[in-house]
Amino acid sequence: MAYHADSTDLDEKEILSWDMFGRSAREMAQTIADSDYDPEIVIAVARGGLLPAGALAYALGLKLSDAINVEFYTDVHETLPDPILLAPMLDVEAIKGKKLLVVDDVADSGRTLALVLELLRKHGAEAQSAVIYAKSASIIDPDFVWKRTDQWIVFPWSAEPPVEPSK
Repeated sequence: MAYHADSTDLDEKEILSWDMFGRSAREMAQTIADSDYDPEIVIAVARGGLLPAGALAYALGLKLSDAINVEFYTDVHETLPDPILLAPMLDVEAIKGKKLLVVDDVADSGRTLALVLELLRKHGAEAQSAVIYAKSASIIDPDFVWKRTDQWIVFPWSAEPPVEPSK
């Protein structure tokens, strides 16, 4: 069974360990705290941004968080024609006039992040973005980036196939 992060056939790849993930979150949080941007709410781009967003929310001392569901990647190097929003939808009334930090795991093409930022700004929010990784092909340059790479990235939360029921 193939799964999103099945990259066993790739010779060159960036592997993020759980320890490195923890370090990336603390370092990015420090960069954000030292910047002029003071977010009020962390918005995760689900699913890849859920763990990074949670880690950043804790590291920044922010209790307000939410998620927006977007699907784009269907397999290694395989995407839908365009990113699409999935239900449940974010409460757009609650973000008007708020400073948001939109968090994802990677800005690969950047199209998912661009879609989310445009949507949130259209609903009256001020939004900046944070990603663990950014790639040179991204159509946007995120505001906060831990590392830049053009390799396929193996994240610790998606490095193995989903569990199956024990028999």
